[in-house]
Amino acid sequence: MSNTVRLDKFICESTSHSRVSAKKALHRGDVTCNGEVVKTSGFKVTDEHEIRLEGELLKVIGPRFIMLNKPVDTICSTIDEEYPSVIGLLDVIRPEDLHIAGRLDVDTTGLVLITTDGKWSHKITSPKKECGKRYLLETAEPLSADLVEQFATGLQLNNEDGLTKPAVLEILGTHQARLTITEGKYHQVKRMLAAVGNKVTQLHRESVGKIELDSTLKAGEWRFLTDAEVKSVK
Repeated sequence: MSNTVRLDKFICESTSHSRVSAKKALHRGDVTCNGEVVKTSGFKVTDEHEIRLEGELLKVIGPRFIMLNKPVDTICSTIDEEYPSVIGLLDVIRPEDLHIAGRLDVDTTGLVLITTDGKWSHKITSPKKECGKRYLLETAEPLSADLVEQFATGLQLNNEDGLTKPAVLEILGTHQARLTITEGKYHQVKRMLAAVGNKVTQLHRESVGKIELDSTLKAGEWRFLTDAEVKSVK
């Protein structure tokens, strides 16, 4: 927190209250500072003040960093549309402050990163940062060994001027592979397989940069990132 901040603003930054509802709580006498009731919205709060709302200690909500194991039939949007938003899976204060760092299609599962920090998410989504995203995929047609070199060289996608950036394809079986890309073109993985005459039947994101999907998270479950995971995004 800065040296001083208005009390009504402090309440908004610590809870799900709007500025209007924060002022109503103040007028009702629901807010105390160091044990004394304060009703003035413009009261200046410092780090030395203990602010409570209806007896509950308030602390400013800092930047938040979340990993989610996205299930099928959910969308990476901040609002529900034809399918429900992944934000609805999170039990957090002020979900409206969150945004998604790199989206997945409705039928794609796996690691989704969600945050309030725009600069942090830009490091993940900006093509210039070349942040690797690794996917486990299954295909309709068999995968041939020569695809490894084709993906490493770059593929020509429909309606794209140049080749894709070099990608790492690891063939795991006749119809299964891992693919690491550093771009985020629209439906890129599916379009890359289509470019070589194949079709993705299942797609699951395993990692973004150095952040690996927590194997203990079931589909639809989430947790906050560790400090090390947050700092791994450079």
